Amino acid sequence: MSAVPTQPQWRSIQLRPEDNVAVVVNDGGAPEGATFQDGVTTIEAVPQGHKVALVPIAKGAAVMRYGTPIGYANADIAVGTWVQESLLDMPAAPELDALDLSLQTPRDVQPLEGYTFQGYRNRDGSVGTRNILGIMTSVQCVVGVLGHAVERIRTELLPKYPNVDDVVAINHVYGCGVAITAPEAIIPIRTLRNIGRNPNFGGQALIVGLGCEKLVPEKLLQDDADADDSAVYRLQEATMGFQDMIKSIMDLAETRLQHLNARQRETVPASELVVGMQCGGSDAFSGITANPALGVAADLLVRAGATVMFSENTEVRDGIQLLVPRAANEDVAKALVREMAWYDNYLARGQADRSANTTPGNKKGGLSNIVEKAMGSIAKSGTSTISGVVPPGERVKGRGLQYCATPASDFVCGTLQTAAGMNLHIFTTGRGTPYGLGMVPVIKVATRSELARRWSDLMDVDAGVVATGDKTLDEMGWEIFQLYLDVASGTQTWAEKHHLHNDLALFNPAPIT
Repeated sequence: MSAVPTQPQWRSIQLRPEDNVAVVVNDGGAPEGATFQDGVTTIEAVPQGHKVALVPIAKGAAVMRYGTPIGYANADIAVGTWVQESLLDMPAAPELDALDLSLQTPRDVQPLEGYTFQGYRNRDGSVGTRNILGIMTSVQCVVGVLGHAVERIRTELLPKYPNVDDVVAINHVYGCGVAITAPEAIIPIRTLRNIGRNPNFGGQALIVGLGCEKLVPEKLLQDDADADDSAVYRLQEATMGFQDMIKSIMDLAETRLQHLNARQRETVPASELVVGMQCGGSDAFSGITANPALGVAADLLVRAGATVMFSENTEVRDGIQLLVPRAANEDVAKALVREMAWYDNYLARGQADRSANTTPGNKKGGLSNIVEKAMGSIAKSGTSTISGVVPPGERVKGRGLQYCATPASDFVCGTLQTAAGMNLHIFTTGRGTPYGLGMVPVIKVATRSELARRWSDLMDVDAGVVATGDKTLDEMGWEIFQLYLDVASGTQTWAEKHHLHNDLALFNPAPIT
């Protein structure tokens, strides 16, 4: 007997009934002549994650995905065509002045009670998911010295204090040669101030300065009742050169390590979580699998009384008309619009607009333009009421779903969410990135199973099983919610195991002198 070859099962996903394109699911894409489960047959090869026309689309007609026009056809498009960027004219961004600020009636949600994790309670009431010694620079000049000191602290001191998870240098390129009194200089200054107060540092990071910089260390301790000048060391105070600098930093560190080592994990409610959500290296599956699953988990966090932040201005801008009605009140609605307008003006000063966001990798992964990317990005926000807006560099106030206004750059967004006070980070990716943070555990979610298999020791979650139908979005959302509690209690992520720590990247719109 000879084996009878089976026909490949070509599969595509149409997100909404009104969509006139679907996304190819199969690894490797679909060849010319492939017939999908809905009967559509390709008239040319279509790569995985890219769009295939489900019906004839006339020139000038809207190309619909997420139930939203992601572009307008600049030529007639036949059924089965690969609908790629060259066939689309991008829609204009929603006019902020014309937005309807009417608010939806908040839907009733059942509180989610009884969920806890093992965290570190701080004196200011915040809770850490890690117990880390943080040492911040006040100026770039001292980075090399601090790096040397941190390595010696890690090898010589940290073994003596087993309850401390790590020592982290909080480096940046700010502090001198900057217009420190310019109005927008407040953004990088308050960002650093609030990073030093992140819950995972147990109250306040130590500070190493030079002694002649514009950003004097005292500015980083401002408004912090728990901190004092004893948390600061200036290299220019050294009397015996380099070795004196290293010894002084190590002495300062050991005093703080003794305090941190006395801390113990305790049972705290899930409401103490402050989760920052972000996507990077996005593809067309980001808005189908990983990001909507984060949206489900975000709704669960809100029901549990926790705080969860979504961000990335240019990846929210084209969906702002969908988010404003979800604001808790008129002040929150106006704050959303204010942050979008500020960022529009910021981009215009640099002779750019939100279309500059989409990367070559995004496009290779099936995202034709920023409109399509934004629709998938805002899926992370779930369905909850937006209870607050966090300006760049500020610390989050209140609980529930919060919009943390940040650029879309992975590193800048992560830096600003750290300043906002997140104690846990989750990051979705379709193209793949080894991104990680030193001060906050990062959970990595693959949008495609192929990536999860290929990078099995970098991805913590395979959300691609949603596209294959092996799990529902609700099941994946609950799985992620439970993973939040496990990681917050000490379970290490792959990024932590490999010590993948990206540098901080301050958002500094002020002039450099």
